[in-house]
Amino acid sequence: MAWNEPGNSGGKDPWGGRNSEQGPPDLDEVVRKLQDKFGGLFGRGRGTGGGASAGSIGMVLVLALALWALSGIYTVDEGQRGVVLQFGAYKDTTMPGLNWYPRFIHSVEEVDISSVRSIELGRRADEALMLTQDENIVDVKFTVQYQVKDARDYLFNVRDPDQTLREATESAVREIIGQSEMDFVITGGRSEVVERVKVLVQEILDRYRAGLTVVNLNMQDAQAPEQVQGAFADAVKAREDEQRLKNEAEAYSNDVLPRARGAAARLIEEANAYREQVIAQAEGETARFLSVLAQYEKAPAVTRKRLYLESMESVLSQSSKVMVDTKGGNNLLYLPLDKLMQRDLPLTSMGTADPLALPQTQTQQQRTDARLRDAVRQREVR
Repeated sequence: MAWNEPGNSGGKDPWGGRNSEQGPPDLDEVVRKLQDKFGGLFGRGRGTGGGASAGSIGMVLVLALALWALSGIYTVDEGQRGVVLQFGAYKDTTMPGLNWYPRFIHSVEEVDISSVRSIELGRRADEALMLTQDENIVDVKFTVQYQVKDARDYLFNVRDPDQTLREATESAVREIIGQSEMDFVITGGRSEVVERVKVLVQEILDRYRAGLTVVNLNMQDAQAPEQVQGAFADAVKAREDEQRLKNEAEAYSNDVLPRARGAAARLIEEANAYREQVIAQAEGETARFLSVLAQYEKAPAVTRKRLYLESMESVLSQSSKVMVDTKGGNNLLYLPLDKLMQRDLPLTSMGTADPLALPQTQTQQQRTDARLRDAVRQREVR
């Protein structure tokens, strides 16, 4: 049932009035009231219809201009850059803070340059499998972290900078791995490969002016394909055994060689000492012979006799048995000095020589030697 039909419950209309006495407000009346108010603001009365219409239009224009000006205010957050476009062409780059641009003439696109983005390379088989210089296949996975370096280049120079970075990384990785051997890539050369790939990717991005900079590049995995994992594990084990044996050999060498060098140095020093000893002894013998020769030239007979006595003394002092032949007789005198020395040497209860008896024994031996020398001399005199 309509609100103004007879029998309506309560007789109320949508504006809160009664149907019996009041209808909806007239739209023309509302517009006239607004025109009167705006006309009063511009100094025109209600009676001047044309002036009121012109004032209303001016007011609308002023309000529209104010709204247009306010709509051009925008804020660029920290860590971002605002790229201003004039009819779609690059105009300027605004820094973080409050900025303004004329709407419908300029437009603004904000680019985040502070956040670190990342892509992963090697999830698909066609990306992961790569050929090395020695014609082997390796399965590699890379992670690239990058940032926007230049907002203008990022938006205008390349259609899809992120996809360009992915393709540039894949191309660089294939080039560097294609120049390296499999063992180098998998074992000790991983850090060098990563550094070379990072430099090459940045060179490609700078050449394209993609507005991106590589922050970090990691090689997450590098191994032989799954089909040859067993053979590759055996090769790795053999390489490790080889390295272990080399280390053991080096340890043994480090243990033996210093000792051999020490023994060789000791023998050399002993030989040098023996040489010095022999030379000194020879020089001493020569000096003694020359001194004896000088005395022999002065008194040959006396020197000859003295040399004979000294020689006999040296020989007989080493012997414990002495035979004495008397001149002109048939008797041969035998002196058992060893028996005499053992008999004259007192023994202790332990069966060893008494140290207190040593001076006395030495005196007896000296006396015996003196008697022998006297006997020899008497024999020569006769």
